[in-house]
Amino acid sequence: MKSFRLGAATVLGLTLAGSALADDVRMLAIEPNVPEGRQYYLDVAKAYEAANPGTKVQFDFLDDTSFKSKLPTLLQSSARPDAFFTWTGGVFYEQAKAGVLKDISADFTDADRKNYSPSGIQSMSHDGKLYGVPMYAASVVLWYNKALVEKAGVDPKAIKNWEDLLAASKKIQGAGIVPIVVGGKDKWPIALFYGQLAARIAGTDGVAAADKGENEGFNNPAFVQAGEALKQLADLKPFQPGYMDTTQPKAAGLFGDGKGAFYLAGNFLVGAQAQNSASGKGLGDDLDFITFPAVDGGKGDPADTFGGVNGWLVTKDAGKSTVDFLKFLTNNKNQTEGGRLKIWLPIGTDAQSGIADPRLRRIAEGLSKAPHHQLYLDQMLGASVGAALNDAAAQIVTGDISPEEAAALVEEAREMR
Repeated sequence: MKSFRLGAATVLGLTLAGSALADDVRMLAIEPNVPEGRQYYLDVAKAYEAANPGTKVQFDFLDDTSFKSKLPTLLQSSARPDAFFTWTGGVFYEQAKAGVLKDISADFTDADRKNYSPSGIQSMSHDGKLYGVPMYAASVVLWYNKALVEKAGVDPKAIKNWEDLLAASKKIQGAGIVPIVVGGKDKWPIALFYGQLAARIAGTDGVAAADKGENEGFNNPAFVQAGEALKQLADLKPFQPGYMDTTQPKAAGLFGDGKGAFYLAGNFLVGAQAQNSASGKGLGDDLDFITFPAVDGGKGDPADTFGGVNGWLVTKDAGKSTVDFLKFLTNNKNQTEGGRLKIWLPIGTDAQSGIADPRLRRIAEGLSKAPHHQLYLDQMLGASVGAALNDAAAQIVTGDISPEEAAALVEEAREMR
């Protein structure tokens, strides 16, 4: 087995250098969202090495963009890592079909599987085979600035359905406050609205059926209705000036600086709004959230959650130490510590106790009790269809296409997949 190193120039900036013991474990990760994240991984690796003399664990980190661009070629080369980070969903399914992953079903006993939520194990499985280990989840909620909504005379906890949110946005706007901050330049933050609305209207079963091309696929009336609801919001002009030129990190900073009342994002916003704010502290105790509103007549359960399930996939030539290390990395103790450090929402069955932030703990509890957890649509649908959905959502908001045209664009991409 070859050792994996970053730096010199062969496969897209990734190269082979030297040799390693047969038990070496090479992990390819994305840069964590919080400063403590990288050291956390390195500390876990050292603890595993101490308990398993002769085995070396190496983590290499790439930013999201570089990771996504380099991974496909890397997986087809002899320089592939033993395990790598995954957002699951359609891209994972494509990797499984391409034969670059290892079926680790036999390495996971029933007792092993009980250490993770059922949705976690399901997210790492394809065609009945387990290819990886879940580590954490993300759940999207509607964050708000307590001081600004109070100034506008709006009670966020009274927002139960989509019409309530539209009415609240109008009232906030009437008070001279930006209702919603969004990073439109990255498109996917807008698609969070589109995806959430689709899940509320079609339900998770309806989303899955559309992905299979059933019931007219994404031309189904439920997805047109989701686009119409998004257009309702956009017609109010609720976003900050220049929102289509604003990236997600910049938008998070604006929200952290008190420049708007609401922000739709996952649990990661707690750190992102503080880190990207001018003060570096963000909203502090003025930050809180509500769940995404229901849509009257929708098939989705209001208790359903929407977001991601992330973890690690094992590549086809990986040795047994790789699976053993992944079990160690995601055991209750290490997941609990990750939650304590605010790196993630643990997906382990009993790993929520370490979450100190009460807001994050509430999100984790809601996630654990949710009847269904809908994966981000752009992740679920794979790269090409996901990109089409993100484009369509942005174009609905800017008024460049109609909800019907948006649904047709997504369905066309699905048919060409």
